[in-house]
Amino acid sequence: MSTSIALRSSRVLPLAAIALLPRPAAAHLNSTGLGPVYDGVAHFLTSPEDLLAVLALALWAGARGANYGRWALFMLPSAWLLGSLLGMTAAATAGGTVLSAVWLMALGALLATDLALPLRGATALAALLGLQRGYLNGLGIEQSASGIAALLGLGAVVFVVVAIAAASVVRLRAAWARVAVRVIGSWIAASGLLLLGWSLRTHA
Repeated sequence: MSTSIALRSSRVLPLAAIALLPRPAAAHLNSTGLGPVYDGVAHFLTSPEDLLAVLALALWAGARGANYGRWALFMLPSAWLLGSLLGMTAAATAGGTVLSAVWLMALGALLATDLALPLRGATALAALLGLQRGYLNGLGIEQSASGIAALLGLGAVVFVVVAIAAASVVRLRAAWARVAVRVIGSWIAASGLLLLGWSLRTHA
């Protein structure tokens, strides 16, 4: 089994490294042609640093139990929307690649180790992640009706991802299945480490 996991890791990690290459901050969302709500959805789904962070937190919360999953489900999207609104009113700056890498390493390690945190701590973690990542998302969205619609799309897709990910693991009881979820956490942490190394190298 360990050989199989190592083989899969050798295939997944290079792809993750390519996907997580730092990109310059954009002044506007890329248009999908389907409207601003779908632009917001597409922005999240094509931002691996956001998607993987949310996935790690959702899987960990679901593994801790239904109560943790419910709090993450409502706290993370709400904080993401609030952070996005705050970011929308701020001046655009360069994207926080190093902080994105730290989030991935921390959340990936949290999932990989299946570390137990009190419910209040887990809720605070979800709020902090949502505020910080939402703020960075909001920096790239213009203050307009279409911008607000894009934020709603962002919040909706975060809600859906958390709901699906947490629900998929909340009832897992088989030891091998829980180990598989923790392996995903190790991959996410490794992706964060690769992103950090690339970021430091490009700014050296």
